[in-house]
Amino acid sequence: MNRIQSAFGNGKAFIAFLTGGDPSIAVSKELIGTMEKAGADLIEIGIPFSDPIAEGPVISEANIRALKAGATVEKLFTLVKDVRQTVRVPFVFLTYLNPVFRYGYDAFFARCGECGIDGIIIPDLPYEESAEVKVHAAKHGVDLISLIAPTSEDRIKEIAQNAEGFIYLVSSMGVTGVRGEIKTDLSAMVSAVREAARTPTAVGFGVHAPDQAREIAKIADGVIVGSAIVKIIAEYGENACRPVYEYVKAMKEAVSGT
Repeated sequence: MNRIQSAFGNGKAFIAFLTGGDPSIAVSKELIGTMEKAGADLIEIGIPFSDPIAEGPVISEANIRALKAGATVEKLFTLVKDVRQTVRVPFVFLTYLNPVFRYGYDAFFARCGECGIDGIIIPDLPYEESAEVKVHAAKHGVDLISLIAPTSEDRIKEIAQNAEGFIYLVSSMGVTGVRGEIKTDLSAMVSAVREAARTPTAVGFGVHAPDQAREIAKIADGVIVGSAIVKIIAEYGENACRPVYEYVKAMKEAVSGT
């Protein structure tokens, strides 16, 4: 059983996201350890990019802050390698195809394997064009995480059958960001996935409150939260560890039903 499988092995998983290097590499290191201590079962680390097309204003601004602070792909590899010495939960990079392509597919995933990255999410990589990337990722033990959106419809079965790690179920159309209400029929989407595959399914995009997380956890295997955490980091900056700890702890308790 690899680390991602283990994250879903003890009940419902809470997946926390942060943008690497926001507000600094040093603070990101502290935050990753803090989120594990607060109960996060898996941590997504965003690689800052100048044109993050799937991101709303909160994460887009975090990308800008991180880039201005000097974050680079190479620095994030070093960050992951450093925190992997003490943090045991799985790490998943969230990035766009351009940084991976420019680095070189095989070289990028070789570094992922060396540093302890367990999976990768690439929102602008169409499923139909993912084979070339998947070959290099698999060679170095990195799961290419599939996204299923409300518009996937007839493609859900095919995507689910070929999924690795976990399936990222996009709750709503549009970009990332907190939402007061999620209107998508998540139960139907989760059921369609489970009819096709046994890969764990986690729901993200818009989730921010404990009551939302609690309800989603009743039907899915995990809950993903990004923008709400990034907002806390934006507000508190170098002093974000304590409020992030309290927020992640509350969300994990909601997901666990405690």
